[in-house]
Amino acid sequence: MANKTDASALQIHGTNPQNLIEKILRQKIHGDGYWKEHCFALTAETIVDRAMELDHIGGTYGGNKKPAPFIQLVLKLLQIQPEKEIIVEFIKNEDFKYVRALGAFYMRLVGKPVDVFQYLEPLLNDYRKLRLITGGENASHAKRDLKRPERMAWAGYTIVYMDDFIDSLLREDMVLDIALPTLPKRINLEDTAVLQPRISPLDDDLQDEDDEEEEGETKPPALPPPTSSPPRESRAKRPRSVSPARKPPPPTVTVTVTVTVTVTSRRPAVKGRDLETAAPAPARGTAGGTVTARGHVTGTVTPTTAGA
Repeated sequence: MANKTDASALQIHGTNPQNLIEKILRQKIHGDGYWKEHCFALTAETIVDRAMELDHIGGTYGGNKKPAPFIQLVLKLLQIQPEKEIIVEFIKNEDFKYVRALGAFYMRLVGKPVDVFQYLEPLLNDYRKLRLITGGENASHAKRDLKRPERMAWAGYTIVYMDDFIDSLLREDMVLDIALPTLPKRINLEDTAVLQPRISPLDDDLQDEDDEEEEGETKPPALPPPTSSPPRESRAKRPRSVSPARKPPPPTVTVTVTVTVTVTSRRPAVKGRDLETAAPAPARGTAGGTVTARGHVTGTVTPTTAGA
């Protein structure tokens, strides 16, 4: 009787709510000491106290795949099937993060697709840390020291974040060793007008960045500030720069040179012969005579400075 589903519970996805957890895991939960000691005779009002005592999440752990307290409370919720308002309060609870994680996991199992997206998507803005028991041969949730990271790693614990946990519930088919019901894609629900498009808190920041980029592309580059021009009075007093005068071309001088050349020819007499019949002899002596040559020389005279 203690392991049967409440008589007033409705079927979920066309089956008994407890059947959402595999039979072999249900049998392990029913035989676990935590279920017999802490989950016995729990109601929708008293299960909140057990949920507030949680300090980690997990499905199964250890070499024998023992069920974690988190998944045992999920099975208890499936058994008693509390009202939807109670689960919504679990999800909206900001003081106890493991209570929120418990309500989100239960909503993913039994909720309609519209309710799943409506209540779980706001939790993507929760970035708090969660302890996840992954398991190992020596892993145990009893007598552990969570303040020491090395002891926590030895016990089989890892750190996850709330937004990652919620994202896995929305995207993956198997979470915490539990096969989740099929969830239609969000875009299909939007096309059928069942669900409104999601507005992300980051849309405003992205829109501001896009506007800044567009303004930077369309806005012309800023011109440098104009320099202050001097007043007209000072401009009038300013001496004008005088360009250097061009140097005149150097004068051209024409020089006429007269050269006089004197040539003297002496012919000695030949003994025993008449001067008229004598054969001409090679010229000897000094030439004499006068030759006058005239010409002119044209050149450029560059004046020089004395002492240069």
